[in-house]
Order: sequence, then C-alpha cells, then structure tokens
Amino acid sequence: MNIIGKKYWYFLFSLIIIIPGIISLVLFGLNLSIEFTGGSRLTLSFPKEISSNQISVLKSVFEQNKIKVATIEKSGNTVFVRSGPVDEKQDILITGEIKNKLGNFEQQSYETVGPTIGLETLRNAVYALIVASILIVLYITWSFRSVPKPTSSLRFGVCAIIALIHDVLVLLGLFSIFGHFFGVEVDSLFVTAVLTVIGFSVHDTIVVFDRIRENLKRVGGENFSEVVNDSILQTLDRSLNTSLTVILVLFALLIFGGDSIKWFVVALLIGVTSGTYSSIFNASPLLVVWQDLIQKRAKK
Repeated sequence: MNIIGKKYWYFLFSLIIIIPGIISLVLFGLNLSIEFTGGSRLTLSFPKEISSNQISVLKSVFEQNKIKVATIEKSGNTVFVRSGPVDEKQDILITGEIKNKLGNFEQQSYETVGPTIGLETLRNAVYALIVASILIVLYITWSFRSVPKPTSSLRFGVCAIIALIHDVLVLLGLFSIFGHFFGVEVDSLFVTAVLTVIGFSVHDTIVVFDRIRENLKRVGGENFSEVVNDSILQTLDRSLNTSLTVILVLFALLIFGGDSIKWFVVALLIGVTSGTYSSIFNASPLLVVWQDLIQKRAKK
C-alpha cells in the first residue's frame, strides 16, 4: 500500500468530515448542559405518556413562576425539563401546581447548578485541553530528541498535535450537529471523553512515530517518504487490532450500558475511530509534507 503517495486524498477526506462540523459549530455552537451554563434539570415520571398539550401546560407552570424553560424533552412516560435556576421552595411549589393540573407523577431527580459554577467548570475544561496539548508537544519533542536527520523531534510533536486537533474537531463538530438536530447536551462526561480521545490519539500516533524513528536509525533518511510509508505498514495491523478491541467493548457498552452513558460512549466511539484514522493517514503523512517543504526550500 502506498499510503504516502495518496496522502492528499486522505487529507481531503478529513476536510470533508471536519468542515460540516466547523460550520455547525459557527452557526449553532454546542448544546451545553446546565453544568456549564447554570440552571436546573428536573426529571418527571408520569403514569402514562403525556400529550403535546400537556407539555404546554407543564411549560406554562414554570413561566407563571417566572422561570425560563430552555428545553422540555420526553422519552416514553418520562419528561426532562431544563430551565433557569429553581430553588427548593420553587421546586415544591412547581411540582404541586403540576400535580394539580396534570395529575400525580414522580419526580425522579432534581439538580441545580449556579451560573458562576457553570462558567468555572467550562473554563477549567478549556484549560485542561490546552495544558494537555502543550504537555504532549513537550513530551514528544523530548522523547524523540535522538531522532536522526533529516527530520527533528519538534516536527513529531507538532504533527501529533495537528492529528489530535483533527480528532477533537471531528468530535466537537459531530456533537454540535447532534445537539442542534437531536438535542444532545455536552456535559462533564463529554469533556472526559475528549480528554480520553486525546490520550488515545497520541498513544496511537506515537506507536507509528516510534517505528519511523527506529527505521531512520537503521536505514537512514535518504528516502524519507519510503521510510515513513514502510513504518506505517509495519504498525498497521497493531493499530487496527488495538482500536478494534476498544471499539467492540464500546459497542457492548452502547447496547447494554443504559441511557446515562450512551452519549459518552458515542463520543468515545467517534474519537477512537477518528484517532486511529488520523494516526495512520494524517500524522505521519504530515511529516513527509513538512520534510518535502524543507527540502524544496533548501534547493531554492
């Protein structure tokens, strides 16, 4: 397989996947949960499925108490209400009014997050992503400091981060689309999934990079693109088998894990698949593109 010879086709495929997500992020953003925006989430369980008219009545109860309703979603007999902050007294008052108008029901959960705490959580999540990326660049640059010419350790670190950004953009873009069209919320579990994907992506990329370093030491770097292509092929089975075992476990969790972790598992599935692709078809070919640019500049 001449993976390096078709590198621009793989880059194009990545762009086709990423661009719709970027457009969605610009137009719609992410559907942030109350953990980031602040507010309350109530889960109400009714004896039977309620109608659209009853949903309107439910919404009016909140509005009459001067509480803005963000979303009301239902799944069978269960209704999920996301609103502005509701304190305990308001919760008791609202649930009483709902029972008077819609009949008896059970409140399965009630949680409130202040807007200040939500903003701090969002800020810390962004800081975690930035710090993780910087540490990865520094670690890879240091670990590959002995790589022979014609390349340098810094290029390995930068290319790994570009592949990592590819995976994060794929994940964020798809969840922006999911949030706009299906109401999927981004919560702290999603941040955990993103950080996990970052670790997996870099791990898979380092496996290929390490083989490139070994082959450069063994045969030299006169034909850099051939060395990189051979290194990818030598690690291809390992990368695919490792990813496949993870994906099979995630599919099992998706089927039997329940609704509470469903979108967390979906995020991991997307991230692991994207991370496997980027480590093989993006990160290493980027090294070759960078080296070709350096050589052309040197000739000029």
